[in-house]
Amino acid sequence: MKKRSLHPGTWLFPLPVALVSCGNMNTYNIITISWTGTICSDPPMCYISVRPERYSHQLLMDNPEFVINLANAPLTFASDWCGVKSGRDVNKFKDLKLTPMKAETLNCPIILESPINIECKITEVKKLGSHDMFIAKVTNVQVSDNLFADGAVVPNLKNAELISYLKTVYLSQGEQLGRSGFSIKK
Repeated sequence: MKKRSLHPGTWLFPLPVALVSCGNMNTYNIITISWTGTICSDPPMCYISVRPERYSHQLLMDNPEFVINLANAPLTFASDWCGVKSGRDVNKFKDLKLTPMKAETLNCPIILESPINIECKITEVKKLGSHDMFIAKVTNVQVSDNLFADGAVVPNLKNAELISYLKTVYLSQGEQLGRSGFSIKK
């Protein structure tokens, strides 16, 4: 197979689409983030990367916590809108008719309409270049009750309708191709 080299860049795709809420219960904002992920399982930790000139950056510095609200198909419009509008100019919760609800372990809001809310307390900020990485400990995860069918203890995430981002396109989740460990099962 012939390959072509390209200029170094960010080519890890697809990416999650997260509506990150930050600030406090008096002054808060939503920023759309795709540069987020897990960095440790014990203790559970994750990160978001934010440009210093973004409105949310100062909110994160002033109140070192945030919530990763995973976006689903019904939140696609809000995800795009929150990524192109600045919280300096608009109230994203109000304009999109989203519900800010106080997180269980933090003083910032979750987005009630998101199926999964990951509450995070910032432990470190790394200045990397175009973005600062906010490394955080996960303090709580909230999952919508409707993802637990018939008393299940594990949510059915396929029913969450989570979306991803591929360069410039929003995608819904595709069909299941396998389960962890399927390659070695007999």
